[in-house]
Order: sequence, then structure tokens, then C-alpha cells
Amino acid sequence: MMRLILCLLWLAALAACGGGAGGDGGPTVSAPGCSGGCAAATPTALTVNEVNRILSQAEQEALARGVLATIAVVDRAGNVLAVYRMGAASNVTLSGGRGVVGGLEGAVVDSTYAAISKAITGAYLSSEGNAFSTRTASQIVQENFNPGENGSPGGPLFGVQFSSLSCSDVLTSVGPRPSPLGLSADPGGLPLYKNGIVVGGIGVIADGVYGLDLNINDIDQSLDELISVAGARSFDAPVNRRADHITVDGRTLRYLDAETILTNPAAAPALPVSGALVTVPVYKPVAAVAAGVAYSTTASGFRPDTTTPEFNGLGAYVIDNGAGINRYPPVAGAALNAGEVTRILAEALRIANRARAQIRQPLGTAAQVTVSVVDTNGGILGLVRTPDAPVFGTDVAVQKARSALLFSQVTAAATLNGIAGTIPAYVAAMQALIGGALTDGIAYSNRAIGNLARPFLPDGLNGNGPGPLSKPFVQWSPFADGLQHDLVTANVVANLGGGALITGCSAASANGIQIFPGSVPVFKGGALAGAIGVSGDGIDQDDMIAFLGLANAGAILGTVANAPAATRADNITVPGGRLRYVNCPVSPFLDTNATNVCNGI
Repeated sequence: MMRLILCLLWLAALAACGGGAGGDGGPTVSAPGCSGGCAAATPTALTVNEVNRILSQAEQEALARGVLATIAVVDRAGNVLAVYRMGAASNVTLSGGRGVVGGLEGAVVDSTYAAISKAITGAYLSSEGNAFSTRTASQIVQENFNPGENGSPGGPLFGVQFSSLSCSDVLTSVGPRPSPLGLSADPGGLPLYKNGIVVGGIGVIADGVYGLDLNINDIDQSLDELISVAGARSFDAPVNRRADHITVDGRTLRYLDAETILTNPAAAPALPVSGALVTVPVYKPVAAVAAGVAYSTTASGFRPDTTTPEFNGLGAYVIDNGAGINRYPPVAGAALNAGEVTRILAEALRIANRARAQIRQPLGTAAQVTVSVVDTNGGILGLVRTPDAPVFGTDVAVQKARSALLFSQVTAAATLNGIAGTIPAYVAAMQALIGGALTDGIAYSNRAIGNLARPFLPDGLNGNGPGPLSKPFVQWSPFADGLQHDLVTANVVANLGGGALITGCSAASANGIQIFPGSVPVFKGGALAGAIGVSGDGIDQDDMIAFLGLANAGAILGTVANAPAATRADNITVPGGRLRYVNCPVSPFLDTNATNVCNGI
């Protein structure tokens, strides 16, 4: 009997681990009940020894496959802990795989930038409730979802690759860090976990091409992905949190294709064998392994709010400057006062805490998001998060708010026409389709903007012409998608030169625009007063949290509101029908059976 009890205790202890070992050290264990609170309860980070182990495991697999790889490891906030390069300096080519010319297509960059971008993506897209890889990203940023399914709308995170950019004013030396190439859709980037808690990401580039997976109906044997699988062994994502346990729009997401490795990670020798730690200007100035910083601590830049009474009981997190100061506390703007900003943020948090998450496990948990409010000039008036919101949403929430603001201004055409190069052509195309567009004060949500930024109009009807904010499909790729790309590419490319980063992506938006749903403009006294952006869960959930959060704040205050219904972009008819403004889930809440909660607002 005692032996049986000891065995049961051993099994219980094994089940409490975030990753586990099968016959080859593979992930067989589920998360230990972590669904958003573990990092706060037990701040956890990678140690120097663990980073070395990850690098050595990846190198061993690369050697077994006869290739030279560049390997990067980051923590959850995007701090680069190590970059290891096997062999001499090497370059990679950016390619969407369709022979497109222009934009970032065909650009040649140092392999270290690609590896870092893939590692950051694995860390930034993941949380205690979901583990997404760069292969997951590939599935959800293409012109159809799923890729290759003609007649299906674009991916739910269409455009997210142009976020967390090196020129973003949101990303600094503490808190979320920039990614050299934005978020990556090239398989070979994975999140890293300890005891169910995200502690970082690994990114590998070995095949010389930084691209994406155009065909998800086959099983790739990706060198980059298989080497990253070996590197991540014992820091694997919990099986029941992986993307392949999560569905969106009735489709199961992808996490990995092949994951059978050639080596035994536990037998990996100490570094170095065939390479060396390297420096990367700006991102890793010292060629040494660093320990990670634990998320949910002041040093990480992500910590609980302690000063805003209106956020009490809402699980609010803020972005810290590393010295205990909230970088984005609620403040007054040109039209909104601090109390109004605070109330909008608080009511959005309240909706998020009630909302049934789309992209998280276990089922029945609340959405986790970042919420931002911006001023009439795009300045950030406040930003707040829930405890386990994916890090990528920090930058994206601001992008979304600024996009809704920009397109809703009567000065939008003048702002965009004032930017040299290709930008005025998008304004002309928009006005050719919609007379008076960008000068008439029509209120645009991010969903409406996204309708016009797809390579087919209507979205998903392959063979149709493009929306006015997109390139035609023969010229389109995730590396050259239209206005979104053209606004930022000059500074993104300039920042690959190795000098001090240019901060500010364009005159239209300091961190670029975003073209998937989750924002609405804020009105006060019938006039445009700012915008709210939300990011971190399903796009319908993001829409609802922004739209309904603002409506509830208005009901309490009597001063702020959503745009008047008659001035919203869903009154505009384009090929295929009217634009969409917001799309709220039918039965979205955990605490009530209420349906169609956005109707009539």
C-alpha cells in the first residue's frame, strides 16, 4: 500500500510540471492548472545554465542534420538572452514563396535578425492559456484562412507581422522589446515554458530562407522547426495549451508539423562545439549568455497596477519603466480628461474579465487582452492589461487605436498625402472607391479598415481586385501587403543597419497601423475625441471589448460614446456589400446567457 501511495504521489508531482519527458524527452505532460495566474504567484525565468542547455540541444540537432544554424533565445519580454551562430556570418533571404517583387520581398538580412524575430514571436504570441509558434502565425496571416482555401477570408491576425517593429515608440529597453523583422511567420520559432509559465522563446534559422508555409495540407520536415524542437525540449509548451488544441472559426490551429528529432537532448554536450556566441547591434551587444527576467516583476516591465482605484479587483497590469513608474497611466488629452480615460480602460477590463476566451485553454476561461486609449494626435493616454495577456498585444492595441483614429479624422487624406512615395496612391484609390473618404469624418473601426486592406475585395473572393489599401494579389505578400507595409518599411530597413534605432515608424502612426479588428474611435459631444484599441484574444472578442467597454463607460459618465450610428463606416457600400464596423460574439459571457450584446448600441 505504501508503495502504491508513493507511486501516486510521484505521478501527481509529474503532472504538476509544465513540460515532461517521454521516451525521447518529448512533451507528454499537460499544464498544471495554469490559466493566467501562475506567473504572478511564482515569477519564473530562464537561468544562464538553462539558456546554455537550450542552445546546446539545438546545436546538437543541427550537427546531426548536417547544417549550420543561427539560434536565438529570448525571455517573455523579448530581452535577447543569447545568440549563437554555427560557422561564419550568414545571411537569409526574405521570401513569401510566390515570386513577388517589391516591399521586403527578396531582402537579404543577417541571420541573427531572423533568429531573434522568430524567438520573440514564439514568446510574444503565447501565454499560460495558449502556446503559438511561428507556424501558427503563418497560418493566420495569409490571404485565406486556412491558406489555400479559396473563398475564405484572410487570416484572423492578417497584418500582425507588421507589429512589434523596431521603430515602434511603444517598445523600449524595459518591457516589451522590439523585433528586428516584426513578428515572424517562418516556422522555427517556439515558446519556452517552465511549470506551465511562459519564460521566453527560441528561434532558429538554418535553411537560408525567411518565409512562411503556403500549404498547410502537407507535413513539412522543416530544418528550422526540428532544430527548435530539440532546443526547446524540457521547456516544451504544455500539450494541452498548444495551438493544435485551439480552434478558430471551426478550424484547428497548427503548432508543429514534424517533431521527431534525431538526437537525445539530454546528452547534448556543453557549448561550444561548432560555433560561438555573437553580438547583435542593439539587440545583444555583449556576446555572453544572460538570465531571463521574470514576467510579473517590475524589472520585466510588466507588473500589477497598485495605484488606480478604478482598477481594483480587475486584475490590471501596467507597463513599468523598470523603476516602479507606470509608463502609461491614465492622463488627460486634448478632448478626454483623465477620469474619462480611466473609466474607458476600466470598463473594457470589466468586459474582458467576463468574456469567454476564444484562443485559450481550458475552455471557459476569461479573455486576456491589452487595452489602450489614444488622444486626437495619437499620443497614448492610457494602457492597461490583464495578467496573462500575450505580449504582442501591447504594441498591437496601440496600433489599432491609432489606426481607427487616423482613418476617422477629416485630416486623414492630408496626413497620408503628406508622406512621400507610394502613400498618396492609396488615398487616391480609397477616394475613387468611396467619394469623400478620409476627409468626411466617417468613423472607421479597425474591422472596417481591414475590409479595405485585403488583396481581394470582398475579402476572400480570390480573383477579385484588391481593396484600395492593399496591393493587387500578383504584387501582394505578407512582406509587401500595401499601405500598412509602405508606411513603415523605410524605417524598418534603416534599423537593420546596426546603428541606434529610429523611433517612430511613420508620420501617420508612430508604431505603424494595424489591419485586423479590435478598435473603435471615441466620440465626445458628437466630435472625435480619441480611440480605443484592444488586442490579445479572438478578433470578435477584441471588437466587443473595445465597443462595449466604451459604451458602458459612456453610460456611466454621460460624456463619451461610440460614434453616432449614422456616421459609422458600416453605412458605406463597397463591392460585396457594406463595410463591417464591429462583430461581437453571439453569446460571449461567462456569467450570463445574454446574446447579441452589442445590438442597438
